This record gives sequence, C-alpha cells and structure tokens, in this order.
Amino acid sequence: MAKTNVTQSAPETQPALSKHEDFILKYKNAIIGTVAALVLIVAGIIIYNHHKAGKLREAQTAMQGPELSVQMGMTELQQASDLFGEKQFEQALNGDSLGTMGFLKIADEYSSTKAGNLANLYAGLCYAHMDKWEEAVKYLEQFDSADDYLVSPAAMGALGNAYAHVNQLDKAVSTLTKAAEKADNIMLSPIYYIQAGEILESQGKKADALKLYQKVKGMQSISQSSPYVEMIDEYIERVSE
Repeated sequence: MAKTNVTQSAPETQPALSKHEDFILKYKNAIIGTVAALVLIVAGIIIYNHHKAGKLREAQTAMQGPELSVQMGMTELQQASDLFGEKQFEQALNGDSLGTMGFLKIADEYSSTKAGNLANLYAGLCYAHMDKWEEAVKYLEQFDSADDYLVSPAAMGALGNAYAHVNQLDKAVSTLTKAAEKADNIMLSPIYYIQAGEILESQGKKADALKLYQKVKGMQSISQSSPYVEMIDEYIERVSE
C-alpha cells in the first residue's frame, strides 16, 4: 500500500476526538498486543518450516542463491523478533551490538521475501509501541497481509489505530471496519467496530456510528462473553439521543 502524506484534519471535530480518544488509547495496547502475539506465532511457524526445509536441502546439496537468502532472512527475523518479545523495540528496529540486523534492515535487504514482509509489520508495531505513529503508518502500510487470514485482520486493526493517531480519520474508520469484517469473530470484530464508531461520533456522524454499533449488538446472538458486546447498549443509547 502506498503511503499517503495528506492527513484529514478538521478543527471543528478535534474537540470531539479529544473527548473520545480515551477509548482509542485504552485499547491501543490490546490491539497491538493481539497482532503482536499473532505475528510471533505465524513468524515462528514460518521460521520453523523454512529451517526444516533448509535442513532437508542441506542433506541433498549446499544452499545457494535465492534459497540461502530466504533462509538467512528468516534467521535474522527470528533474532530481531526475540528482541521484540523482550520489548526492546529500539534494538529490534535498528539492531544491537551483538550483530542482530533489526527489522528496518531486514525489510530493506529481504524485501521480496516473507521475512522482509513480516519485518515491515514488526517495524510498524515497534513504532506504535514507541508512540511514533507516522512511522508506524509507513511500515504497517507496507505489510502485505493478503495471504494470511490469521494476521491480516489484526494487522489492519493496528493500521486503523495508527491512522487515528495521525488524525487520518476517514482512513481509520474504513480500515477498522474492514478489519472487523475480515476478522469475522467475537474476539476482534466488536473492538474494531466500536473503535470505528467512536471516531465517527467524533466527526458528528452518529447515524453511521449507530450502524456499526448495531452490528456489534447483533453478535449477542452468537456470544455474550465479549465485554465489548455486553457494553454495546450504552453506545447505542448515546448515539440514539
């Protein structure tokens, strides 16, 4: 996805955004934590599969050319992801004194591989943890999640939150709504719909917010175990006044 430099900003909506931004900030860590956990799982599976395949190839012939590059990229990614798991976000991004490459360099040098693609996502999450939201948007946009049904909705949710933090509100609403639809589950979808609805409220679009809240309300027939579903009546009442 290409980076968009133009942000949407309207002075009359800013006070409303400030009023409701506590919701976005409250759930920021939950959103980032969810996608980070999924990335660690998926990356671990990919790294393991590549390692296993690499051992098989080594038994037949020495790795050369592109195959070696792919394996090296996964090795570097694993080392950087260890730093990410330890919440050493600066080192995970830029590398450390022990020779870990860092996500930024991995994304650049292995851009055509899965390692490089996942490095973009990791980099975006690092910047989000560091509250550097412009940089978070840049790298989250570069992550291609089309082929991963597990990480994709969570990555889109993280991107939607990043858009909200840089005041690209329409993009935030659109991306969060798409994330909710793609997730299609009781754990993630309500969060994204509610976040999108909060932003719409901040823009004075109560009718549009109501439509999203009603989607969450409809999930009560599936499950009432989600705290977001349980509190949705409060949101519906607020925009129905």
